[in-house]
Amino acid sequence: MENKQGNLSINSENLFPIIKKWLYSDHDIFFRELISNGCDAVTKLHKMAGMGEIDLPEGRKDRVVVVLDEKNGTIRVIDNGIGMTFEEVDEYINQIAFSGATAFIEKYKDKTTDEQIIGHFGLGFYSAFMVADRVTIDTLSCQPDAQPVHWDCEGGTEFHMEEGSRTEVGTEITLYVNEDSREFLQEYRARSVIEKYCSFMPVEIFLFTQENWEKQLAKEAEIVVEPEPAEEGEEKPETKEEEKGPESLSDTHPLWSRHPNDCKEEEYKEFYRKVFKDFKEPLFWIHLNMDYPFNLKGILYFPKINNEYESVEGTIKLYNNRVFIADNIKEVIPEFLLLLKGVIDCPDLPLNVSRSALQNDGFVKKISDYITRKVADKLNALCNAERESYEKYWEDIHPFIKFGCLKDEKFYDRIKESLLFRDLDGKYVTLKDLAEWPAEEQPEAKEPAEGEGKPEGEAEKKTKIPVAYVTDEQQQSQYIRMYKDAGLNAVVLPSNIDSPFVTLLERKNETLSFRRIDADVTGNLKDNGEAVPQETGEKLSELFRKVLGKENLTVKAENLKDEKISAMITMEEQNRRMQELMKMYGMGEMAGAAALTLVLNARNPLVRYILENPEGEHTELFCRQLYDLAAISHEPLPAEEMAAFIARSNEIMMLLAK
Repeated sequence: MENKQGNLSINSENLFPIIKKWLYSDHDIFFRELISNGCDAVTKLHKMAGMGEIDLPEGRKDRVVVVLDEKNGTIRVIDNGIGMTFEEVDEYINQIAFSGATAFIEKYKDKTTDEQIIGHFGLGFYSAFMVADRVTIDTLSCQPDAQPVHWDCEGGTEFHMEEGSRTEVGTEITLYVNEDSREFLQEYRARSVIEKYCSFMPVEIFLFTQENWEKQLAKEAEIVVEPEPAEEGEEKPETKEEEKGPESLSDTHPLWSRHPNDCKEEEYKEFYRKVFKDFKEPLFWIHLNMDYPFNLKGILYFPKINNEYESVEGTIKLYNNRVFIADNIKEVIPEFLLLLKGVIDCPDLPLNVSRSALQNDGFVKKISDYITRKVADKLNALCNAERESYEKYWEDIHPFIKFGCLKDEKFYDRIKESLLFRDLDGKYVTLKDLAEWPAEEQPEAKEPAEGEGKPEGEAEKKTKIPVAYVTDEQQQSQYIRMYKDAGLNAVVLPSNIDSPFVTLLERKNETLSFRRIDADVTGNLKDNGEAVPQETGEKLSELFRKVLGKENLTVKAENLKDEKISAMITMEEQNRRMQELMKMYGMGEMAGAAALTLVLNARNPLVRYILENPEGEHTELFCRQLYDLAAISHEPLPAEEMAAFIARSNEIMMLLAK
């Protein structure tokens, strides 16, 4: 073999410094690239052996070994894979941007239909120069009569090649780590990075310090002598219990790679605990297993979460042929599913050259749509076949389902029949059930006189089904009691996401009209007797505005069925929704004061006393107290107003004690 020196043949101008400094955003990625190259080399070796091109020695075990030598400042990545000839090193290493995988697949494309090989050599190898000033390669090809090769490069475009000294088939890459990257020489740091990127690669991966690696090699070099058989009557010599070998950092048969029928419930839970370090059991999971039109496998877990979707932190790990790419890639994982935890492995992903990001490809959208569809199918199946369990899950999963409906209306169309709503009795109803609630006729449009046309743009009034909803069962308990007493029902919608969600429901279901339980006083809550005289309403309105100092306060007098209720606060539904929307977008100051309505029950004795004694000694005290009582049942009072309410309550009790 002739020695060879020269400059690296770079296919794009100034590509090498770009690779060295800017190609990868995370410097620890070099572990992933070099180890996955080693795994690919082992995979290739087996493919060639399977096709009868080479013979593998007995007792050989596949492995990739990482050796840390903190004293000498080196990291070695060693595999017992296919190795390289002098010509292959010259072609795959010296000519940057040439893919060894491309040539390999082209050569054997008619003989193998196995999993895609990511690429043994090429740009990934040069990630080593992100952390090393100098890199060497020692390799021996599996080809008959191949000679070992030594390659050396000190971080520029100059290299040196000569005959090497390696005696075993495979490749050893040595990184002479620079001062800025010595953290990767520490065992705990290297272990955490390898576990992050390489936990499920198809070849066993081992991590050693230099000292432990030397001990391991010594063990492997020991000649095991079988004890001679004992003479008849003699006791057999005791055999030493076999010492436990090093533990692989890679699970070579991850759960997602198996068929769902071959996986047990406890295995799913154990995998969840191991990968996500979450010891709360998941609610349920979806095992994705697809071969056509693209290859995709994975498991999505539905964790037990809080109702507020903002506080949920999910993690979906994306793999490409078991090589970790990144967490929560929105191009592949629909945004609303990022609230879940899971793994997705898709060998068909169109990755860029660094494998760290996706290329802009319409194929990725198809993958995302498939995942969304499978999630909807699973939820529908649960709702239809396991309704009792599904109802138990609902309080935990409804925020992400509603978020999904808002982000993707196709998801809404698929899942709409499985949307649940808890009513005041704790029972779950569907949209179909809500559509059968008693309807409320809207005022009919006045028919035009004969010869007149309908005013331009006037829409036909449709029959609306009013659906009352509760956002805080404790705060709105007075309204709930009134509803129940009147034989009415409502649904409980306690999350922040429910406000935009009901708007979506109204748009998708024209016959439904949602309004919060305190938005208005419906006819069912009123006494069917005589209406309150207009004069009475005007007197109460003038008195309360004056006492409270609220000139723009809307005051209504109604005859409510329950005379024990003195007053209520209502807020028109659309007005309240607008207020909430502006607050959500940080425009609370522009929203202005809420347009509240004070509803006074003309049948209540306290209200009648105020009406009959407008100039009474305690009328002002009672007006203020009555307003605060109504306000408390609507929303918590501000601190100063609450303090005044408590002081006033004490004053009223003192009056009663006299």
